[in-house]
Amino acid sequence: MPTIVVEVMPKAELLDPAGKAVAGALHRLGHDRISDVRIGKRFELHVDGDVDAELLADVEKVAADMLANTVIEDVVTVEVHGASVPGETH
Repeated sequence: MPTIVVEVMPKAELLDPAGKAVAGALHRLGHDRISDVRIGKRFELHVDGDVDAELLADVEKVAADMLANTVIEDVVTVEVHGASVPGETH
C-alpha cells in the first residue's frame, strides 16, 4: 500500500517557540553543537491503488488547502513511499 508523506514546517521568517524550547533543553543537556531546532508536522496519507500524477497533484492541493496553515507554514515536501509515480524520474 503506497503512502504519500507530506511535511509542513513553519515559515522560515517566523519564530518557532517550541523549537527554541527544545534547542534550549538540548543545550542544557550538553548538546552544544546543535544550533537551532524547528518543529514541523508530518502527515502520512495511505492510498488504495496506484499513485499517479493526478492523485499526487490532488494531494499537493489538499496539503496547501488543508494540512498547512499557509499564513504561517509551508508545505516543504510531498513524497511517495512504497511505490513509484508513473512518469517521474529520480
